[in-house]
Amino acid sequence: MFHISQFHHASLIVNDTEVSLRFYRDLLGLAQEMERPDLGYPGAWLNIGDQQIHLLELPNPDPVENRPQHGGRDRHLAFRIDGLSGLVETLERGNIDFTISKSGRKALFCRDPDGNALEFIEG
Repeated sequence: MFHISQFHHASLIVNDTEVSLRFYRDLLGLAQEMERPDLGYPGAWLNIGDQQIHLLELPNPDPVENRPQHGGRDRHLAFRIDGLSGLVETLERGNIDFTISKSGRKALFCRDPDGNALEFIEG
């Protein structure tokens, strides 16, 4: 028997770790975990509470062109946040395109510099 008790991390393939850190760490304010072991390729770990995002700087086998404009129609990571209006202001200052959730929820979708879709849900 086993029981899945918690989500630990999600990994995203990125083209350039430093560019991705400017987005996730510097723009979105995620804390970088400095204890990442040497895995033989560049990358970074970012903390979100007890969970993490692992940025893997590796060749991307997936096409990034022709993905839907609205990230809700693509595979994506979803984050619960407080202050959606503050995120809107931050994304606008960073010149990051976003779309409002089509579900009617207080949520929006954007893409990171590598085209990975992200959802942010208020509440």
